[in-house]
Amino acid sequence: MSAPKERLDRLLERLVRASVLERIVISLAALLAAVLVGGVLVFVSGGFASCRAGLDLAGRTFCYNPMQVYYELFLGALGHPLEGGWSPTNYRLATTLQQTTLLIFAGLSVAVAFRAGLLNIGTQGQLVIGGLATAVTVVYAAAIVPGGFVGTIVLIPLGVLAGAVVGGLYGAIPGILKAYADANEVITTIMLNFVAVGVTSTLLSWRFQDPNSSTSKTRSVPEYAEIPTIPHVGFERMDFSLLALGFAVALILGIAWLLARTSFGYELRTSGIQPAAAAYGGVDEKRMTVASMTLSGALGGISGAFWVLMVHGSWRENVPSIGFDGIAVSVLAGNNPIGVGAAALLFGVIKSGQRSIGTATNVPPELVGILSGLIILFVAMPEFFRLLGRRYVDVGSPEPVRADGGTAGADGGADDA
Repeated sequence: MSAPKERLDRLLERLVRASVLERIVISLAALLAAVLVGGVLVFVSGGFASCRAGLDLAGRTFCYNPMQVYYELFLGALGHPLEGGWSPTNYRLATTLQQTTLLIFAGLSVAVAFRAGLLNIGTQGQLVIGGLATAVTVVYAAAIVPGGFVGTIVLIPLGVLAGAVVGGLYGAIPGILKAYADANEVITTIMLNFVAVGVTSTLLSWRFQDPNSSTSKTRSVPEYAEIPTIPHVGFERMDFSLLALGFAVALILGIAWLLARTSFGYELRTSGIQPAAAAYGGVDEKRMTVASMTLSGALGGISGAFWVLMVHGSWRENVPSIGFDGIAVSVLAGNNPIGVGAAALLFGVIKSGQRSIGTATNVPPELVGILSGLIILFVAMPEFFRLLGRRYVDVGSPEPVRADGGTAGADGGADDA
């Protein structure tokens, strides 16, 4: 074995065996490195821009202040809490939490598939088609369901259920192809993203287009069928609800419990870590592949449902790339459901902060996008290589388990945290 390969193997093994504290330190160091590199990039780029005032240095005027950019990126996303008149229910913070909520669903969708050893790149498609199912179901059901409070408690769960079911069925397709035709799930899920866009666009123009709108959208759901805000503690913008965030957090805990404390979760985790051992232990590999992709698709469909019922009140053709962002969220979280919450919050801050930079500085949006990408790349790379290393480095046998799927230890089997 060559010396470079030995060093690479040792590095991967070190990453794989890193403790939770060590991984947090690595992520913080990566974030600091990203800030430094991005700051230099912003400062140097300012030397090639035109402005009336800037920092004169070596006969050149540098137009962009990296400190101001990072101030807007991180504190602007929270509504500038260090300035006077700050309110905890401000518009910027609501935007951050809205993005966080949607990314939690998408991140969980990707994480469940990853934990089963599957690469679901199709969360975006499952979100798109699940969202349309939600909008159509609620619009048509509203005609026969009483309005007001009764309509709220009936239509919102019905809409979320419709998104989950349709998203789950759409996610089951690549699962079935993988299980029974050995089709590569990466290829099928990518292709199904395009299929979802084409199918929903066709259905919209054929049957579900709002006749009173010039934009490509469905009819709006009744106001009482949108996710309500909490009285007296609601945010300034109406397209975010703490109830939705609370549901997302509950779903994080539910998925974490499912993976750590149930026989289904144990089979799913074992299939992802050691498929040969799982098959030897009696796990039905084909059934688990289909079930995992179905659950993953259902979570993607839920993300689409909340995009409809919380953000727009209708399904629109230009669906944002929430599902693709969910891949980065899951990688950054190490496919851990609890970590998905923290990673989604970081992504929510960056997405909201980008808008704050655009309104408070003259830094071009393309440079802001590069800066955000650098931060995501630096922070996610250590976790990406750790996940990659798990496929090649022997980390020993999974912990012993009880008959109900829980681990014999007290921690409940967070073996792949």
